[in-house]
Amino acid sequence: MGKFLDSVDAKALRFAVGFPVVLAGAFVLCAFLLRRDLPEPLAIRWTDDGGAAFAPFGAYVGVGALMIVVFGWLVLCQAVPLGRPVVMRRIMMGAGLFLTLFITSALAAGLVGQAGLADARESRVDLTVLALGSGAAVSLGVIMGFVYKADQQWSPEDDRALQAAIATELDPDLTRDSMRLWVHARSSVFVMIGIASLFPAALIAIAVPWLGILLVVLAFFGAAFLFARVKADRGGLKVLLAGVVPVMDIPAGSITAASAADVRAADYGGWGYRKHGETAAMLVSSGPAVVVRKADGQRLAVSSGSQASAARLAEVLTRVAARARRAGGPQQPGPAES
Repeated sequence: MGKFLDSVDAKALRFAVGFPVVLAGAFVLCAFLLRRDLPEPLAIRWTDDGGAAFAPFGAYVGVGALMIVVFGWLVLCQAVPLGRPVVMRRIMMGAGLFLTLFITSALAAGLVGQAGLADARESRVDLTVLALGSGAAVSLGVIMGFVYKADQQWSPEDDRALQAAIATELDPDLTRDSMRLWVHARSSVFVMIGIASLFPAALIAIAVPWLGILLVVLAFFGAAFLFARVKADRGGLKVLLAGVVPVMDIPAGSITAASAADVRAADYGGWGYRKHGETAAMLVSSGPAVVVRKADGQRLAVSSGSQASAARLAEVLTRVAARARRAGGPQQPGPAES
């Protein structure tokens, strides 16, 4: 338990767990305040003619509250681990706040649209409530993403940095033989993903809430896979898709050449991780990258962010590959890479 608490932001964890629960409780309370004015059963899906599918009051409120809590936890808890980049934690905090408020707004719009009616088949989703709630959800989510301060606390990453510093004192060349960087698609790509998913999802959610939520979740995962973490050290080259999914692990001894290049993603099959025959690539955009050749003839391309980082990454890989060959084969990671 102690190790877990050392690896998370305690304040963010309390908010991530508590806010969806409080919001769901407020939704349930307001629903019961409207209970006398609501028909039984309630509409849960609508067409142009009115309510088309129905559920008891308890099921509508209970499942709605559960959706607020579960989806809120799933997204907000992604901002809790200290080992993740600060930008990603801010995005997850803002996205989680938006998602919980949007779900609550959609559920509330369904209830208000049925208030005062004897038959739910005559009901409509209250578009005023939905529009106001969705607008507030978007604005508050953006504000949260900017104002949330990701606390910098001592973490396992700091332990590894301390070990690396000690190892550097013993081996001054260790730092030159190690490089870490995050690469991601251009900001305009993420803006287009947001436009192409959030606005249609908001419209779809009026008629089919779960489908709108599914579209947002799919867009989120699609954007996450345009991030990659690249690690080069004396053990070789490692690339982790979205920072967590390992897609490349190349021992230093198997690298025969590494060079910086300006590549086109289309030449390797497109963005993301691609593998075809003896060619593999992890590209988040066209532009600066490092092309690696292995002893077995396989060729790999990895995005590197900028021309300067591409040149440095190629230099590190060339140096560690030569070192591994002199030692007679692939080496195990040193203290800084363990």
